[in-house]
Parts: sequence; structure tokens; C-alpha cells
Amino acid sequence: MTLHSTLQFLGGTGTVTGSRFLVRSGDARILVDAGLFQGGRELRERNWRELPFDVSTIDAVVITHAHIDHCGYLPRLMTAGFRGPVFVTPSTAELMAIVLPDCGHLQEEEAGYANRAGISRHEPALPLYTEDDARETLSLLHRVDFGGPHELPGGIELTLSRSGHILGSATVALTLPDGTRIGFSGDLGRAAHPLFVAPDAPPAVDVLLVESTYGDRRHDDEGALDKLTETITRTVDRGGSVLIPAFAVDRTEVLLYHLARLVEAGRLPAGVPVYVDSPMALDALRVYRAAIERGDPEIQVDGWRGRDPFHLPELYEVRSVEESKALNEPDRPSIIISASGMASGGRVVHHLAHLLPDPENTVVLVGFQAEGTRGRRLLDGERELKMLGRYVRARAEIVDLAAFSVHADAEELLEWVGAAPEPPDTVYVVHGEPTAAAALASSIGDRLDLTAVVPRHAERVRLDPLH
Repeated sequence: MTLHSTLQFLGGTGTVTGSRFLVRSGDARILVDAGLFQGGRELRERNWRELPFDVSTIDAVVITHAHIDHCGYLPRLMTAGFRGPVFVTPSTAELMAIVLPDCGHLQEEEAGYANRAGISRHEPALPLYTEDDARETLSLLHRVDFGGPHELPGGIELTLSRSGHILGSATVALTLPDGTRIGFSGDLGRAAHPLFVAPDAPPAVDVLLVESTYGDRRHDDEGALDKLTETITRTVDRGGSVLIPAFAVDRTEVLLYHLARLVEAGRLPAGVPVYVDSPMALDALRVYRAAIERGDPEIQVDGWRGRDPFHLPELYEVRSVEESKALNEPDRPSIIISASGMASGGRVVHHLAHLLPDPENTVVLVGFQAEGTRGRRLLDGERELKMLGRYVRARAEIVDLAAFSVHADAEELLEWVGAAPEPPDTVYVVHGEPTAAAALASSIGDRLDLTAVVPRHAERVRLDPLH
């Protein structure tokens, strides 16, 4: 009996997190992305559920980039029995060596805190995986460059293109033995990114998966810097501090880049310290600086060789717990950048607990806030938020600056799909909340006259063409 090639959507459907896509071709099984679900409890609990097959039968994993919602499930996959190769770009491997152990360490810390405080629904609370698990997983990484083709198990060929989202991020194209071609956008960056070259055009494929994080909205680039300047100035003038939850990889770099340009132009109040309170973000910043210095082809390096685009006269790197705790009560108006970007965990939660009750302070949200996260609840106007086992009153000013996202917006996504060298038979719209995914699918159908579908979680579809 002939086995048809299939694709199964095991994550990244109905939500912007948990990207996991399983390709079956003959006897080969290739998983593209192994991300953690983030957001509300129902989503987070999916991370604990077993996958609907024996994970030891996966022949290989391909990771598009080093954000946790695309690679953070990998150590859990390994502890469940996966031992195959994991194909990544060299820069993605370097960043995963930072983010995966940090994620494991954070989960251990959160489980330990829940046990000490008696606030877990489980006794004892356990981490999804440990820091040691994450470090062991790194031995599975196989570094491959952009371009190709690279040979995968089962006679499948892999080609990687630049997606311009974060350092090392890739668009994936798989060519199956029967000739079927399938492409995965991963997360798409923007031509307006201050550091990266524009994303490469999509590959020529029969089936294309495209993300839809901002599938129903446009970024206001022109007003974003002005709004950030006004927000910081207004907060400092009233004696408050600005807290910016930011993803450790790339969002922190983008913020520092723009803050440095604003300081150079004299647009910000003088003498305001900028604290980066995230060891992971600081390690990622080191990787970015090294890439700029060596002239990495992903980066627009003109004018920056030998210079630091992130230089600020009062930039302070906060690594120790004691230094972090001191920022809960700043001794002068400050700018604090701390992970995580949706305020779902990490040091930023402690800062929120202390700074949110003071109306002099401001919380600036600079990226997408998934449903169920603290960041989203702040955007939605909630005034009592639970953190660290207690409820906190939110009196601080809340400012939304989504234009600082490094995700393409609706128009950019549409242009990217439309730039394909040949029209795909089917476009699957993934990695977006329902409204955003539906809006992008509708636009692709109406404006590009392509079959565009928003798949259901765990749905399985055939990849071979209709004869």
C-alpha cells in the first residue's frame, strides 16, 4: 500500500505559540519546529501532554529559529525518547545554547518557588525539564548554512533561506522524494528591521505555511519612536521609571538600538540609566555584537564595523539576583528592560509586582501579547493581576508600542506570499490567534486568488497533488 505524504499541525494553530509541524513521507517523519505553548493555563498544559505518536520514531527535527515558542519543547522531546539530529543554522545553534538552558533553569526556579510558597496545584510542582536536560539536548544540534540542499533522513532535501526575524532565523523548504515541495515561513521579519537585511522571497513550493501573528493589523513605524520618546520623557518628568518587558533575543537589541539613536539625537532626558536585567538577553547581545563585527551576511553592517550600535552612555548590565532586586525600587528615574516579553515569567514579574502599583511608573509593551499572558491582560485594561502567588493593583501607565515587533505585519505578510516565484497550490495560515489568522487567510484568497486555509489543531492533510 502506498503511503501518502502528509502534514500534521501539532501546534501554532489558534495561537501564536507552540509551533510544531509533522511531515510524514514514506517511512520518514520530520518535525519542523518544536516550540513551547505559552499563554493561559489551557495552552501551557499542552506542553505536558504526550504527542499522539512515539517520539522516538521522529527521524529529524528542523528548527526555524531560537525563540522558545519554536524551539523550547526540544528538551522535553529528548527526555521522551527523541535522539535524532536537529538541523539549525549556526547562529540559531549559538542562541539555542543560551535560551534552552535558561528556560530549563527558569522552570526549575518556578517549580521550586511554587513548592516553597505552597501555591502549586500539584505536589510537588515539577519543571517540564531541567537545565541539565536542556544542555544535553544541545548535543543533538547539526549546524547547516543557509542555502542547500541538505540531505535529511528518508531522502528529503532541506533548503534554508533568511527570514529576517532574529539572528539565524530561517524559512524552511522541504523537497520530498515524490517531488512535493513544502515551505514553512517560520517567523517573518521586516524590511524595516534596523539590523537585518530584508527576508528572502518565499521558495517555489506546492504547499506553503505562513505565520499570521499580525495578520490583521499594520505597524505604525512612523509614530513609534515619537511615542516612545514622549512616554519616557513624560514618565521621567513625574519621577517615575519605565519598565519594558522584552524578549531576550532580538527585541532587547532592537530597543537598545533605538534608544541609542534617540540619545545621540538628544531627544531623551539626560542622565537616565538604562538597565538590561536579563542574563539571557546579555548573552544574546554578545552574540549579536560578534555577528556585527564579523560582517554576518544577515546583518546590514554598513557603518557599524568597529562600532557598537547598542552603545549608551549609561547602559548597565544586570546579572546578579541582588542587582536585580535593587531595581524593584529604583533610586532615580530609570529605564528597565527585562524578560520575558509577555511578562509570563522571569525577572520582569518581580519588577511588575513592585512597580505596577505606583502611578508615576510606566510599563511599555513592545511586542505581541498572547491571550492569557500578563502583558495581554494589562493591554486589555485589567487592574488586578496575580503574580508570585498574590494579586497586585495596576496603577502604572500602560503603553502599547507593537510597532517595535520584529514580526511582519499584515501587508508585509501578504507581499511575501505574493512574491513566491510560482503560486502554491495551498497556503496554510498558522502561528496566529483566530481573528488574525482568519483575516490573513481571507486577504490571501481575495487579493492573491490562492487557496488559503486556517488549519485546526492536530489536523492532518495530504501533501500530494490532486490528480
